[in-house]
Amino acid sequence: MKIKFPVDGGVGEAQADVLQAQKCYVKAIKRGKKIILEETSGEKNSNKWGKDSMPMTEPKEEDPITAQPVEELLIVELIPGDPDKITKVGSKIEEDVRKQVINIFAWAPLDLEGIDPSVITHHLNLDPTSRPIKQKRRHFGPEKDKIIQGEMDKLLAARHIREIQFQGLLFVT
Repeated sequence: MKIKFPVDGGVGEAQADVLQAQKCYVKAIKRGKKIILEETSGEKNSNKWGKDSMPMTEPKEEDPITAQPVEELLIVELIPGDPDKITKVGSKIEEDVRKQVINIFAWAPLDLEGIDPSVITHHLNLDPTSRPIKQKRRHFGPEKDKIIQGEMDKLLAARHIREIQFQGLLFVT
């Protein structure tokens, strides 16, 4: 997984390993349980567990490992008047930061506004010395054709793609 974002003087990238993130999350949850156990038992650095050790706790099957919010969450409608399109944000976030966080969300491609084209623009690189060849048309079933056309219509409506004409470049061979 990779994400690109604008930074001063260019574009920053962050790359993540999903499996490593899951392992880290499980370790953090286990560590949190150990700290809670230590605080509630009152036997910190006891001779029972050794000088600098604490009891190990393993998650039980009936005790699933889940994250809990650290603060109360506010329910926010991403699109005013549409109760189906909601998200939750922290209540302790400053008001101006909260507005910026809410404005980041996009429910559909049409909702994406103000993205710098240098971040997400795709260019079709053509080698002028290469001989143009018409690509073989791929045939899909009627259901797949409807899905493809629907996705194309969404992207065209959002102005994320546009149709271009290469007159004289393609030859039927």
